[in-house]
Amino acid sequence: MLKKSTFLLLALLLVTGVFVPATLAQEPVKISVLHYFDLTSPGAAREINEVWYEFSVRNPHIIVEREDLFLEAFHQKTEAYAAADRLPDVIYMWPGGRSTSLHTLGLVKDLGPLLGDDAKYYKEAVLAPQAGGFLAELPQTMTSSHALYVNVALLESLGLSMPATYEELVAMVPVLKANGLDTVLMGAQDDWVIQSCLFSMIVGRLVGDDKLKEILAGEAKFTDPEFVSALEFYAQLYEDGVLHRKIMNTSYAEVNGLFATGRAPFLIDGDWKTSNFLTDPTTGEALIPVDRQDEFVMTIFPAIPGEINAASSSGVVGVGYGMSSKIQAGSAKEAAAWELIKWLQGPEVQKLRLETGGTIPSRVDVTSDQLEPLVIERIRYYEDILVTTEVIDNIFEGEVYTPINIGLQEIGLGFATPMEVAQRTQEAFDIWFARQ
Repeated sequence: MLKKSTFLLLALLLVTGVFVPATLAQEPVKISVLHYFDLTSPGAAREINEVWYEFSVRNPHIIVEREDLFLEAFHQKTEAYAAADRLPDVIYMWPGGRSTSLHTLGLVKDLGPLLGDDAKYYKEAVLAPQAGGFLAELPQTMTSSHALYVNVALLESLGLSMPATYEELVAMVPVLKANGLDTVLMGAQDDWVIQSCLFSMIVGRLVGDDKLKEILAGEAKFTDPEFVSALEFYAQLYEDGVLHRKIMNTSYAEVNGLFATGRAPFLIDGDWKTSNFLTDPTTGEALIPVDRQDEFVMTIFPAIPGEINAASSSGVVGVGYGMSSKIQAGSAKEAAAWELIKWLQGPEVQKLRLETGGTIPSRVDVTSDQLEPLVIERIRYYEDILVTTEVIDNIFEGEVYTPINIGLQEIGLGFATPMEVAQRTQEAFDIWFARQ
C-alpha cells in the first residue's frame, strides 16, 4: 500500500511538474483588433485563412476579437474609439494622415523597443519616425499614392501610344471621345481619392515639399501663387477633357470594372489598386485575367508644364499595425499583441500580400516566384519614379486637408474656383495653427 501511494504521489508530482508551468504559460489572453479590410478583394479568403486563422492555430492561447471595416466606415469607427478613449489593443493605422491623432495624442505605443534586434529584417526607410516622432505602427510596405494605369492594347487599337507630356495626353481626348471613351477614370465618390491619388502628385510637381513645409510652419500660405497654380492646373484637367465631372459619381469599387472592361485607356489611383485586378483564389477569376495582364502597364502622370520636379510621384511609408498605449508594459496582453503584430508583418504574411496584392514587402527577407504579371509590373513601376514627394493628407491634419478634399470635388463640379478653395484651406489652417 505504501509503495502504491508513493507511486501515485510521485506520479502526481511528475504531472504537476510537467504541466502546471505550461498551463500557466498558455493562460488565455484576449486582444481586440480593428482591421482595415476589403472583404470583396480577390485575396480576402486567403487572408482570413492563411493569416488570421493560422495565427489562432499557432497561438491558441491568444483569443483575437477582430472587427473588419473598410474606407470611411473604418475611419469613422477609429475616431469614435479615440474620442471615447477605448482604442482596441491592436489597430490598423497610417504613419500620419488620418491616423495623426493616434500618434500625436500618445494613444499608441512606440514599437521601437519591442522590435529590438528584429529591426535588421526591415528596410531602414520604413522604420523612420512617424507623425508623433516615434515608430507607432510597423509598416508593411512603402506606398505610392499616385499611379497611372494604362491599357496599352486599347491605346494601340486606336492608333495611340503612351503620352510623354500633358500636351500629348490632351491631344488624345478628341480621338477617345469620337470612339465613345473617357480619357482618365477615377473612383472619386469619396473625397480623399483625388487629393491622395492625383492632386498630391500635382503639388509635388508644381509646388514641392519645401514649400509645403513652409506652409506647415506658418511661413507661407495656401493662397501663395505656387499652390494656387497647382489648383488651377487641376481645374484645367476638366477644361481639357482629361477628367470628367462624373468621376465624382463613380464609387471606389465601381471604377475597377470600368477600367478592366476598357471604358477608358487610363486610370489614376494608388499603387495598391493592383490587387483588385488579380485572380481571386476562391473563384479562379480576375477582373483582368492573367493572359491579358501584359496588355497593361503602370507608370506616372506625363510631364506637366512648369513642373519643378520631373517624374515625381507622391508616396509615403505604408500602413501597418499599432498597439494601444493603455496596455501595461511587460504584461501578458502586451506580449500577445506584439506576437500578433510580428506575425502580421512576418515573412509568411508579407509573402502572401506580395502574391495576392503585389504589396512590396517592407522586410528584406521576402521573395516569391508565384507572381502574376500585374504584380511584377507594380514592382517595375517604381523604376519610373525619380522623386517621391509628400502626400497632403500625411503632412497636414484632417481639419486642414478636408477643405482641400472637398474643394477638389467642388472645382471639378464647377462649384468653386481654385482661389476660393485655397482661401478656405488657409482659413482652416490658421485656426489649426493658432492652437499649436
